[in-house]
Amino acid sequence: MSARLVPYALAWPIRFEATTMTDPRKPIFWRDARMPHVELRKVADGREVCYALHTHRHWSMGAITAGESTFLYRNDQYHVREGALVLMNPEWPHACNPIDNQPWAYLMLYVDTGWLTRLRCEAGLLPTGDWQDLDTAVITDPGQYQGYCAVADCLLDPGRDLLEKQSRVAEYLLDLMQSLSEPPAQAIQRPSGTLAAVADHLDQHCTAEVSLDDLCAMSGYSPGHLVRAFRKAYGLTPHAYLINRRIQHGQNDLKRGASIAEAALNAGFADQAHFQRTFKRLVAATPNQYRQASVQQQENATAGK
Repeated sequence: MSARLVPYALAWPIRFEATTMTDPRKPIFWRDARMPHVELRKVADGREVCYALHTHRHWSMGAITAGESTFLYRNDQYHVREGALVLMNPEWPHACNPIDNQPWAYLMLYVDTGWLTRLRCEAGLLPTGDWQDLDTAVITDPGQYQGYCAVADCLLDPGRDLLEKQSRVAEYLLDLMQSLSEPPAQAIQRPSGTLAAVADHLDQHCTAEVSLDDLCAMSGYSPGHLVRAFRKAYGLTPHAYLINRRIQHGQNDLKRGASIAEAALNAGFADQAHFQRTFKRLVAATPNQYRQASVQQQENATAGK
């Protein structure tokens, strides 16, 4: 993947008049129970938004709407600026952070991998119903950028109908997937055998205490060899992988309206404070900010807004 970016001037600014907030440093999360396959985050001032290296189970796409930042994506690093789109495959380690505390803003769209796989398969873009990674990391096409921002504008506007929101998301993503289908996406070799078994064990027991000794006994590897081999295969150490899964577990609970204390306990954290610190480090938002968006969207959906 090439890190070369082509700068350009935007044709017009994208406005979000329907959404207001008192502190531009606080993220806005949009969710709707009637559209469980998508979630949107908006950050107007990201100078204090810093992510640790992490992964998502879903496919993600972001737009830099102001300023510039660094985009670390698996083994590559990109310098991205206003007008750029960044794409993240499921389970690929990544982080996007400000440069020298300079202002920057962004939008992030999280899309359920199964839903997007079906969209691609039904359009004849995949030979089977199995997910296939995309080899594109950065897009600088003005039309794609403006289309993305228009979709985000629609989702954030409480006055838009559900059908319009659903249609805009499906149409934009289908057009994007078609544009990325040539040349075909490179097949990414997923770990198999012993390391895959270790990852599966961490997936299944992420909320429980797991020791390195147990993983070594399972794999037959020495501690140092296991940590290095796992990080090479997954981009994260076994411990970082486990913590990442716990935070994902906590996010799911918060989406359903669980209390922060309940989410922390269910995710396997010893105390709420540890959960809150780790959550902010990986999600770049507090659990309360994340949960409040879910509760508000549920209320709006129930009211038919």
